[in-house]
Amino acid sequence: MSGSAVNLRARATAPSSMARMTAETDGPLLRVENLVKHFQIKSGFLGRNRGAVKAVDGLSFTVAPGETLALVGESGCGKSTTGRLLLRLIEPSSGAVWFQDRNIFELGGEEMRRLRRAMQIVFQDPYASLNPRMTVGEMLAEPLALHGLAPGAERMARVEELLGLVGLAPYQIRHYPHEFSGGQRQRIGIARALALNPSLVICDEPVSALDVSIQAQVVNLFMRLKERLSLTYLFIAHDLAVVRHVCERIAVMYLGRIVEIARREELYKRPLHPYTQALLAAIPVADPEVEARRPRAIVKGEVASALQPPSGCRFHPRCPKAMDKCKTVDPALSDLGDGRSVACHLYGAG
Repeated sequence: MSGSAVNLRARATAPSSMARMTAETDGPLLRVENLVKHFQIKSGFLGRNRGAVKAVDGLSFTVAPGETLALVGESGCGKSTTGRLLLRLIEPSSGAVWFQDRNIFELGGEEMRRLRRAMQIVFQDPYASLNPRMTVGEMLAEPLALHGLAPGAERMARVEELLGLVGLAPYQIRHYPHEFSGGQRQRIGIARALALNPSLVICDEPVSALDVSIQAQVVNLFMRLKERLSLTYLFIAHDLAVVRHVCERIAVMYLGRIVEIARREELYKRPLHPYTQALLAAIPVADPEVEARRPRAIVKGEVASALQPPSGCRFHPRCPKAMDKCKTVDPALSDLGDGRSVACHLYGAG
């Protein structure tokens, strides 16, 4: 057996060095502090500034080693932008992201390149994220070559090992993306993310483009890989029914901000923020009689523009429980204890 295959199997049966280091210091693997990303809007011949889209507007949270934190919310709330900021695929307007006890926004190019071995992403669309001109073997070998890992014959042995991890056959190493189904393509994307033995994997809506039956298979694969490789996930999604099966904690986003963070069981049992209540009420129930009887959390109107977000609480124009204070005072994300935080004046946040 090649050395690379041995290394991969060792990684599959023991926690990563990063996870062990973080566990020993009893600190988070990932720490985000007041992260902001505003996209400037320009127009006209002179490119005058027309304002800024406040895609991410002051996020703070942590992810513990071995944990899966779900980041959920409607389309356009800033979830995917957050994921790209955490990997420094785009630069922030302000804020800090601490990984391996280092602020990634202070690292130079070579330092950041080395750190990216420990931080990887699985993209939403398996049809767009794979190069149609490269075989599966070439795509999985590319990151190994870029980082100088598994030289010579070891590289292909490592690629075959990765294919086996995600449930694909070794002979498929010579196939092109168009020869695979959507679920198989997403498995290839997962294998590519695992090629460098990362500690943190950001999953950006990884099942939303798949059929429902295939979604379950891919979600189960994520769960098996987490246990086998001691991975930490940030699982970005808009479907609360999906994240219920994969995460330990959930952070709910609305218009660039987190409105509630709680452990999974507590959030599904007793959501506090009116927006979280509305999201959970939108999940259909299979039993039609139960579905007809259960109470509804009615949310009026449409999501406001991130170019001109409402004053005060950003959810107040749609909130059925809005008070006068909500129109002018922006509630802070307040710690209520027992791992729960909420940004709502109903619970004394202010």
